[in-house]
Amino acid sequence: MQTVARKSVKKTLPDLTAAILDALADPVILVEATGTVSYANAAAEAFFASSAAVLHRQRLDSILPADSPVFMLMTQARTSNSSVAQDGVTLQTPRIGSHLVSLSAVPLGKNSIILSIHERSIASTIDRQLTHRHAARSVTAMAAMLAHEVKNPLSGIRGAAQLLEDHSSEEDRQLTQLIITETDRICTIVDQMEAFSDLRPLARGPVNIHEVLGYVRQIAETGFARNIRFIETYDPSLPPVYGNRDSLIQAFLNLIKNAAEACANGQGEISLTTRYQHGMRLAVPGTPQPMELPLLIVVQDNGSGISEDLLPHMFDAFVTTKINGKGLGLALVAKIIGDHGGIIDVNSQPGRTNFRVMLPIEPKEHSPSLASQKKGRI
Repeated sequence: MQTVARKSVKKTLPDLTAAILDALADPVILVEATGTVSYANAAAEAFFASSAAVLHRQRLDSILPADSPVFMLMTQARTSNSSVAQDGVTLQTPRIGSHLVSLSAVPLGKNSIILSIHERSIASTIDRQLTHRHAARSVTAMAAMLAHEVKNPLSGIRGAAQLLEDHSSEEDRQLTQLIITETDRICTIVDQMEAFSDLRPLARGPVNIHEVLGYVRQIAETGFARNIRFIETYDPSLPPVYGNRDSLIQAFLNLIKNAAEACANGQGEISLTTRYQHGMRLAVPGTPQPMELPLLIVVQDNGSGISEDLLPHMFDAFVTTKINGKGLGLALVAKIIGDHGGIIDVNSQPGRTNFRVMLPIEPKEHSPSLASQKKGRI
């Protein structure tokens, strides 16, 4: 069926044009004046979950809802006889699910329209990740300053309070104890922030991500997530992550702790998912070629969700929804994932919040034989 469809395309477009359009990552379709789809590239087949042969037999209004913004955009393009674009459009059907996209409609010939669909998810994720990294750098500079300028005076204050306590009345000792307690609390915060000031390159190697997740789950189930139900959906064929085991444990421990605290309703559920995704690449400063990020790890909870106004700032330092939270956990996670050359993103709605982490695999020049890679996988 696929071959027949491709042969019919040649009647509509020259071979080279069709080949070029098929190589594009964005869905492209040609809609005739009658509303019939006369061409769909390979990305459009994947987007609409239909073969080109099936799409060619249909009108666009049988594929998308009649009130979709696509049709108004196409009308504007025909009327103005010029290219028209619209950003932030949601395309949603039971077959394709929901997609946030940018659309462009370009007139071609007599009322035919070339419709190009650009999914925003990857671009938005990368843009947000760069913002998270800038925020982490700001915290790094502040952490270095705090460690140097604050901890030394605090130790002096604590020592003075202890000396006063030896010669104070019972009533005054309550005040000196308050000074000592609060000084220790400030030191703890500064210690947490010192993690941001470590600019040394990570010692990296092959890490079994399932081993990391299993270890973190074990810690969680014996402590803060005792009453949480865990669901694991793992791809057993994943190659090793190219990373630092201890740092990854710290990052995922923070994510799972955050998820557990969001499930304070007595029926908490945390899902841990891993899978391999093709085609995800990110240009990382200091590397000659874009780094592939095919390993996807999702930490999802069924808590109350994150408000829309806080969602874009969840990885900024001192942003938190917790009453006694300091807002440093997710900022540290963003730094760790960024240090690995990876991406972290979050999306949330009531009853479902998921943190998506995309990480690189071990470079081929560092990899052992395929047989030895398979050892130890879950």
